[in-house]
Amino acid sequence: MKKVAISLFAILAGTSVAMADDAGCAAFKWPVTREQSLFPAAPAAQSGASLAAGEAADLALVPVATISFDVSPERAPAAGTFGATASVTVPPEGELQITLSGEAWIDVVQDGRAMKSSGFSGVKTCPGIRKSVRFKLAAGEATVQLSGAKNETIKVAVLAPE
Repeated sequence: MKKVAISLFAILAGTSVAMADDAGCAAFKWPVTREQSLFPAAPAAQSGASLAAGEAADLALVPVATISFDVSPERAPAAGTFGATASVTVPPEGELQITLSGEAWIDVVQDGRAMKSSGFSGVKTCPGIRKSVRFKLAAGEATVQLSGAKNETIKVAVLAPE
């Protein structure tokens, strides 16, 4: 009977942890289930890489002091933090959703100017996903600038909003 009670407690505790994780991710303004499926297998990429819409990458970051950003980040990064740049081809629909696994500032630059976001959602209680930002852009090339990260890697997904 004692083993059954301990096993039942372990199952219930695991269920409540899983429910808490799901509840944390459900707190985003929009679903992040695609990111949850893409991030575990995200291939490694370096700063300066091309990111494809519909995919994710495990981006290696470099000290922000070594990056030549196209446009100064909207939020000045603290000394000793990390960042990266990446190019992306914006699809004809013109909307992108950029989701990060950790803390960092996201700027998207198109035609030499920083673009304003059209939506933001951030949650600290979703394991492996920290923030998701939407941008309405013109079809064509854009640069994603990440800055202010405390870690040397971050997973990034570039998706069309659902």
